[in-house]
Amino acid sequence: MPIYEYVCQSCAHPFELLVRGTTTPACPACQSQALERKLSSFAAHTAGGGAAATAMPAGCGRCGDPRGPGACSMN
Repeated sequence: MPIYEYVCQSCAHPFELLVRGTTTPACPACQSQALERKLSSFAAHTAGGGAAATAMPAGCGRCGDPRGPGACSMN
């Protein structure tokens, strides 16, 4: 069941909602069904977690390209 982010077009209230099946969502503030679904980012749980899971990759060891190891072969 996906969680969607919405903005109500009637009252501009932003909210998230767990949508089940063919349920038509409504704004929790004004009950309007005139909603705009927003693109949202997602989070993923990884084994181990911690700072290493969210750290940026190190630069390429050969050329220092900030895109990470092997990036110089992508040019």
